[in-house]
Amino acid sequence: MDLPLFPLHTVLCPGIALPLHIFEPRYRLMVQRCLAADLPFGVVWIRDGREVGSGSMAVASVGTMAEIREADLLADGRFELVSVGTRRFRLEEAFTDREPYLVGRVEPIDEVVLDDERAARLARLVTRRFVRYVDEVRDQATADETDTIDDLAAGEPRADDADAPDAEEEGEGVRASLAIPADPTLLSHLLSGIVELDLPRRQALLEAATTEARLASLASVLSREVAYLRQSLRVFMPDPREQVARRN
Repeated sequence: MDLPLFPLHTVLCPGIALPLHIFEPRYRLMVQRCLAADLPFGVVWIRDGREVGSGSMAVASVGTMAEIREADLLADGRFELVSVGTRRFRLEEAFTDREPYLVGRVEPIDEVVLDDERAARLARLVTRRFVRYVDEVRDQATADETDTIDDLAAGEPRADDADAPDAEEEGEGVRASLAIPADPTLLSHLLSGIVELDLPRRQALLEAATTEARLASLASVLSREVAYLRQSLRVFMPDPREQVARRN
C-alpha cells in the first residue's frame, strides 16, 4: 500500500499521541487529503540529515501509521493536529516525485507473540519495574527491593520478582491508577513511547520482532534507568551526618 509520509526527528510508537503544528504548504495539503479521505499518514524517524532544505535525508525502515484524532484549521491555513500512532509498517520504497510530500510504499507489520505465558510474565515484570521508574522520576522511591546488575542485563523475571503474589497485586494497582493496559503488546508499545529514551533505542524497541523481545528489552532498560536515577539522587542527597558536622 502507498502511504503519505511525515519524516520527523522523533519516533512514534503505537498508542502514543503526537501533537503536530502543520505550517508547510505541502503538509497542509497532505493533512487536507488525509482528512477528506479519513486516511492515516505515516511517521518515520529521520536517522540522518534534514527534512527541509538541501542535502540528503535517511529515514528509518520501520515507522508507525498515525490517525488524526483532532484537527483545528487556523485562519491562515495552518493546522493544529492531535494524531495517535496505530500500526507499525515497514518502508519498502520511498518516492519523492509523486507528490509535494514524501510517499512510501509500505507493508503493515503484524504483531507477533510466540509464547503467551512468557509474554504475560514479562508484562508483569515490566509493569513492576515501571512502577519503580515512575517513583524515581517523581522523587518518591518506595520500592522494597532493588534489582541486581545481573538482572538488569538479563531482562528476565525472577521467581521472587515477577511471579510473587504481591508483585501481581502491585501490577494490578498500577494499571488501575495509571491506565496501563494488561495486553502485553499494547503495554510494550505504550512504555516504549513514554519512557525517557534516546531515539535510537526507542526505534530499536519499535522494530522488535516479537512482543516478548520488546518487553525483555524494556525490562532491562527500565532497571538501568531506575539504577541510574537512584545513583543520581544519592549524589545530590547530602549525608545528614555531614550536615551536623558543618553546623558544628
